[in-house]
Formats: sequence, structure tokens, C-alpha cells
Amino acid sequence: MPKIKTRRSAAKRFEVTGTGKFRRRRQNLRHILTKKNAKRRMRLGQSAIVDSTNEKAVSRMLPYA
Repeated sequence: MPKIKTRRSAAKRFEVTGTGKFRRRRQNLRHILTKKNAKRRMRLGQSAIVDSTNEKAVSRMLPYA
């Protein structure tokens, strides 16, 4: 059997935590930031864990993660 290819776009967007979950960046922090308050911008800067409903899809995209 040939090796399964990794989706390179997903490999750049997600990283695996020590417990095997996937970490991702939050959205809404690229532009139009003036109307967002400092508390919201700081919260958006922190990483988040991929939801359980999407974990299976992400793990398929990253077969060797």
C-alpha cells in the first residue's frame, strides 16, 4: 500500500497537543479590528481546540499526526 498523503493546508493550520487533540487559531483577527475591544482581541489571539465534531475530519487530513 502506498503512503497516505497529508493535506498540506491542514498541516499548516493545525498542530497536535500532547494529549492528541488538535490546536487551531481563532478567526476574526486579520482586519476590521478597530470595532473589536481589547478584551475580545486578546481572547481571539489565543489558540483553541478543534471541536469534537470536526476532530475526525482533521485527523483524516493529517494521517501521521
